[in-house]
Formats: sequence, structure tokens, C-alpha cells
Amino acid sequence: MLKREIPISLDGPCGVLEALYFDQPDAKGLALICHPNPVKGGTMLNKVVSTLQRTARDADYSTLRFNYRGVGGSAGVHDMQEGEVDDAEAALRWLVEQRPDLPLTLLGFSFGGFVAASLAARLEAQGQSLNKLFMVAPAVSRLTEHAPAEHCELTIIQPEQDEVIDPASVYAFSATLRRPHELLKVAECGHFFHGKLVELKELVAPRL
Repeated sequence: MLKREIPISLDGPCGVLEALYFDQPDAKGLALICHPNPVKGGTMLNKVVSTLQRTARDADYSTLRFNYRGVGGSAGVHDMQEGEVDDAEAALRWLVEQRPDLPLTLLGFSFGGFVAASLAARLEAQGQSLNKLFMVAPAVSRLTEHAPAEHCELTIIQPEQDEVIDPASVYAFSATLRRPHELLKVAECGHFFHGKLVELKELVAPRL
């Protein structure tokens, strides 16, 4: 069976959002993947995002990754705050419309970790159910107003030699969380998981 994503366009707050959708036959869940900082070249084709998508696909999830406003074929201009969370919410709304019966998982890398965590908190405040949240090398300094949702499984994965996100800030963030969660440290690994993508997949896969 071919395991290819389908290019789609969906309605976002600022116009069209460019996305890639994989429709998993007999899917056990839905996975939305949020990409890193667009100002620094982050897109839905980032290799960490691609690894997360393939991992969710191989774990029998239907997946959706998308470009924030102003990235690739997505309309609008970078907001770098709530705007990208609005985009993620619109993408998730489209995904849920395809299979409203399935549980939701959010995965975010770097700036996308901020977006996924913020969206998770927003969903919980709205009374919507979320199954799992994965924050990979997350930009926790941006989470000044949003604590991760309390009622989903939370996994934080942090490279120990991260040159973009200070590992100590992520460890400190983890230590402040009163809710149960898992913090996984990846030794001898930089922010972009060079040479460590297989290890990343092996950490995420059994937790999906």
C-alpha cells in the first residue's frame, strides 16, 4: 500500500493554508504536527516534522501537517504569537471533520512545541478532548500565558546539546509542571536531531 500524503488547501484565519494530509485506512487516531519557527526557515517539510509525521503514520494515525500563515503556499503574514495557534486550530478543525470519531494527538517541534501546547490548552478550555501531546525541543520561553493541557498524556523530548533552545529552560519548565508527564533527554544531540532521527522515532512510536 502506498503511504503518500495528499497536498490540500484548507481555510485558515488569513486565507488558504497549505497542508499535507495522510488518510490512514482503519486509523486509530488523528495526529496534527506543528512545524518550527517560520522566521528561521521552518516549514512543514522540516526533517524533524517529517520524522514525526512518518512515525504517526506508521503507528496507524491519519496525519496532517501544514504551513503557518506566510509560509510556502499559505496566505497571510507571520504573527509569531497567537496567529499561528489560530492556524493550527483551523487545521485541526479540518482534520477532525474528516474523522470526528477518532482521538486527537498534537505534536510540535521547537516553535511548533509552543503552538501545539497553546492549542492543547485552548482545546481543554473549550471542553474538547485531547489524547496526547508531544513537545519536541519546545520553545518553552513563549509559554508565558499557556500551561500545557492538564488532562492529556504529555511527553517532552529535549536534546541535551540543543544550540537553539536552552536545555536548562526546558528542564526547568518540566520541573514546574504539577501534572504527570514524561521528560526524555536525548544525549549527544543538537536541536535538529542530526544523526538522531531514528532515535527520535524510537522514543515517540511506543508512546503513540
